[in-house]
Amino acid sequence: MSASVSTVPDASTRLAARGLTLAYEDRTVVEELDLAIPDGEVTVVVGPNACGKSTTLRALGRLLKPRAGAVLLDGAELARTPTRTIARSIGLLPQSPVAPEAITVSDLVSRGRQPHQRWWQQWSEEDERAVTEAMERTDVTALGDRPVDELSGGQRQRVWIAMALAQDTDLLLLDEPTTYLDIAHQVEVLDLVRQLNRERGRTVVMVLHDLNQATRYADHLVAMKDGRVIARGRPADIVDADLVREVFGLEAVVVPCPVTGDPLVVPGAPWQADGAAQVPAAGGPSSRSLRKATS
Repeated sequence: MSASVSTVPDASTRLAARGLTLAYEDRTVVEELDLAIPDGEVTVVVGPNACGKSTTLRALGRLLKPRAGAVLLDGAELARTPTRTIARSIGLLPQSPVAPEAITVSDLVSRGRQPHQRWWQQWSEEDERAVTEAMERTDVTALGDRPVDELSGGQRQRVWIAMALAQDTDLLLLDEPTTYLDIAHQVEVLDLVRQLNRERGRTVVMVLHDLNQATRYADHLVAMKDGRVIARGRPADIVDADLVREVFGLEAVVVPCPVTGDPLVVPGAPWQADGAAQVPAAGGPSSRSLRKATS
């Protein structure tokens, strides 16, 4: 059985949650959560639907006010920190962002530079460089003059990521950044995140649904269920069949990825009609035994 790893915030961590309780009206989603985000690493949060992972990310970006506890940025409560200071330190891409009607791609990406501007200096060469580079990195340069609301879902997602990159912050929070993207663009976005981390030292926190992508790209993995952290640590140290069963209720085999050596989660054999031959997963239970185990 996987053992949970301590989640007490480290005083040296720039971004941390302490005793965090989050709720929507009378429904508590996260309760008394302690979580430290390791500086200079890629942290990925995983868990089943409605477990509180996106809610936690919203609180880390000050989009949601805690019911109790606090989010700390450089040791200071986020709720007491000026908005401009936060915007210069934390870039956030939430789920399903909405663009102003008829705004073009270039204009939307440029809005990522607003925290860096002053009344006496509305636009600079540095702003231009950041926007141009962000659009190139996300492959949206050719879309610059097009209205955002005319783009496909995948194109829009890449434009929003470009805006977050243009903000040029040390901390980057991404809530399901691969939504609407085909597999090739998913890999491109996740490789871009890793590149920003490795080459520029960006601290990244992502919520991902794909557990195998999470184990492949995370330096630090946080597994949540029912508003609490079940385990956290290096993927190789915490991801095994017991953890997958505990967090997701899924019987699976965990083997080393043949490409990276990271944990690779292989679900049990798919359901087959009664009487059909049962093909077990490699080293794992058959689909018949899985049905019995979950019935």
